[in-house]
Amino acid sequence: MESQSSGTSPTPSSAPEGRDTLTGWTLAAACVAVCVAQIALAMPATLNGLFQADLHPVGTQLTWISDAFFLPTAVLELTFGVLGDLYGRRRLLLIGGALIVIGALVSATAGAVHQLWAGQALTGLGAAALFPTTLAAIAAGTRRDGSRARGIAFWSGALAVGAVAAPLLGGLAGTYGTWQDAFTVLAVLGALSTLLSLKATNSSSPEGRSLDWGGQITLAVGLFALLYAVIDGGNVGWSAPAVVGGFIAAAVFLGLFLLAEQRARAPMLRLDLFRNPAFSGAAAVALIGMFAYLGTAYSISIRMSAVQGQSALRTAVPFVLLNGATPLLGPVMVRALQRVDPRLLLGGSLALMAIGDFWLAALPISDTTIPSLFGPFILVGIGFAGTLNAITAAAVNTVPTHLTGMASGATSMMRDFGQTLGPAIIGSIALGHAATSFTARLASAGLSPVQLGAVSAVNKAGGTLAVVAVGGAEPKSPVAGGVPSAVAALGQGYSIGFAVCGVGALLAAAVAVLLVRGLGSRETVSAVETATVTA
Repeated sequence: MESQSSGTSPTPSSAPEGRDTLTGWTLAAACVAVCVAQIALAMPATLNGLFQADLHPVGTQLTWISDAFFLPTAVLELTFGVLGDLYGRRRLLLIGGALIVIGALVSATAGAVHQLWAGQALTGLGAAALFPTTLAAIAAGTRRDGSRARGIAFWSGALAVGAVAAPLLGGLAGTYGTWQDAFTVLAVLGALSTLLSLKATNSSSPEGRSLDWGGQITLAVGLFALLYAVIDGGNVGWSAPAVVGGFIAAAVFLGLFLLAEQRARAPMLRLDLFRNPAFSGAAAVALIGMFAYLGTAYSISIRMSAVQGQSALRTAVPFVLLNGATPLLGPVMVRALQRVDPRLLLGGSLALMAIGDFWLAALPISDTTIPSLFGPFILVGIGFAGTLNAITAAAVNTVPTHLTGMASGATSMMRDFGQTLGPAIIGSIALGHAATSFTARLASAGLSPVQLGAVSAVNKAGGTLAVVAVGGAEPKSPVAGGVPSAVAALGQGYSIGFAVCGVGALLAAAVAVLLVRGLGSRETVSAVETATVTA
């Protein structure tokens, strides 16, 4: 039974079955909150070059700026969904909004990369609370299919607006102001969202729900250890004791998570869902496909901003292309999911993404023109739109009706961790290759002993990206002589990164064709309308 009230505590609803209790204030609060959460997720992608220039991150520290946000979002989404069911979704809206405000202010005042990590982590916690809670609040107040579909359509539209607005906000602030201004605006938006949430009604669904502490703790430790090992492996070496220890800890704690879920009275994730080949295939596609997509987005961000030195506003253009495809193609995807074999739709979408990635890998690092990116990014954007909608439909249409909520949450978790792995793995591969290539290129760069010493010192302290940042900022510096070699090495490294993303997309396409079948049409339309834009 749902409970809904205008106070701070959930009380039983007297609304009969079939009667909607969703208020206009609640719908508005949910839509604004998810829009702000999506802006918080996507905005930093256009600012990586400014982070590199101002905060001078070394090694893989730039990668951690992105993943400091994604990790808590991926790990805690399911837990915040349970907390909303137990203690009221209005409370979670307020808590999530407040965390985004605090995190944005911490980021806006950051004078060092470690403070920016902390701000991003707090903002990611807020987004983890808002993403599941906003959708649950709408579903709780709509009992009729038509009104629920309309409410979810508003929610999806607000999320799409956030996805398109985020790169524009970051680009405008970074070009005409500072990157700190972008986070200040985010804090203001978060505050407005929190104030609006005060007007929302409170709903809960505590029956049969409880916190799975064993599962949550083991999952969080396991995923963090895995991410740490993947990111730092390319920086300090895969045989480094800390990296090996990270992989061992990840294996141990993820194994303990599986054991905890088998024994839990109310598991966060029912493992028997994965006995269904179609659901397992959809979950695998969500993980691998979103790894390929976010790896692509991260690579183009670093390529354009940190390596080529393009402005934040120019960097925002391809992200608008990527994110804009999903809302524009929504009606087309509804019809496609009803008429086209889902395996072909999903496999074809991922194949388009792969073609776009291989196209990007072939572009020379010397090409700084925006039009050259239109073709590959339109392909990646269309591929992402088709993949996301089909995965969402698969999450609800391949399992029994009473498990659709958990199935959707599990697929979201796989999707979000895939997004977390994208920057981590691609950044590690690209920077690791660039370091090796740059060292070889320096030998034939024709630098004087003074120049060679200066370049080598900066490279040792901060990595190849630091050579570009220091030499580009000071053209008369001895380090400037090493910039062409560093740019070439990084261009080659991130081209390999694009190619790896393309291979990942093809692998996901193969999994889709072999395993994802039986989507049917039971809830396809509503599933498409609940699809999220996560770039």
